[in-house]
Amino acid sequence: MSTATTLNMNIEKTKKSKLPQVDFNNLPFGQTFSDHMFVCDYKDGKWQTPQIIPYQNISLDPAAKIFHYGQSVFEGMKAYKDEKDQIWLFRPLENQKRINISSERLAMPAFPENYFMEGLETLLKIEKDWIPQTPGSSLYIRPFIFATGAGLHASPSTEYKFMIACAPSGAYFAGNVKVLIEEKYSRSANGGVGFAKAGGNYAGQFYPTQLAVEKGYHQVIWTDDNTHEFIEEAGAMNIFVRIGDTLITSPTSDRILDGITRKSILKIAEDEGIPVEVRKFTVSELTEASKNGTLKEMFGAGTAAVISPISLFGHRGKDYELPEIENSYAARFKKRITDIQYNRAEDKFGWRHLVK
Repeated sequence: MSTATTLNMNIEKTKKSKLPQVDFNNLPFGQTFSDHMFVCDYKDGKWQTPQIIPYQNISLDPAAKIFHYGQSVFEGMKAYKDEKDQIWLFRPLENQKRINISSERLAMPAFPENYFMEGLETLLKIEKDWIPQTPGSSLYIRPFIFATGAGLHASPSTEYKFMIACAPSGAYFAGNVKVLIEEKYSRSANGGVGFAKAGGNYAGQFYPTQLAVEKGYHQVIWTDDNTHEFIEEAGAMNIFVRIGDTLITSPTSDRILDGITRKSILKIAEDEGIPVEVRKFTVSELTEASKNGTLKEMFGAGTAAVISPISLFGHRGKDYELPEIENSYAARFKKRITDIQYNRAEDKFGWRHLVK
């Protein structure tokens, strides 16, 4: 059965829901998918009629340019339910803006804001029973765009597909994280695509991360591509350090993603009167602060985990442990953000978005 929205959106609902088969108390991250997905194709120079259809495989020509030239970008978002069964998003327009920034860098067409927001909200209302309410859980949302036009000429595609898939998920990380400071491989370079959420950025991280895991770490700390002296990111997350009472994070650049959680932390820190420095900082500054006892915290920040405290970092064969402290910045920021996301506290910044 098909119906239509104000966008002339075609909706086809599944004949049999997978919902009864899902154990919401045991949800691995991003492995269980909801009943429906949002799809919109770009061809003949414009985006076509959007659709919501049952979650299913897609068919592509072997010459589709995504396979050969890697035109692919994505976003990460979450939907939350409060105690009144209301559905909330966290700063969704920031995701909408950023996927188009990423698309522009990869010579892909922008996806219209009204298509993005109405498509997402319509999908969430259909999938409302897929949004878990167990502590720490949410409906992870993955919007993505990729090249579908066929041809082996090394040039931008003329056809693309925008999709949104949803996955009910538990907490992304459990426990504190041990990281290794990387001094050989680079995540990105000046003038490159490091600031974009391009699929290839993440593919390039897997091998160095695998090497770190083999040494007993969970993730790598990325340094600058030129000297490997400056701390830049933590795995697939932005990184923060606390030296004394001052919170420090790297400035965004061609190499560093403008994270939405990162921006939220900076705003909350300002609101709470926490001293903040957005500046370049070196590996040697980090190790020296650890040695003299002024390094209090390190943590990664991103949509999936919100905040991941770092308990230890390795550098040149030596491990540096971080102290366990009460009332940590990491815990304060995570509580402040998640309380807003789940509608448990005042949202003085206007970040929370109700799906009506």
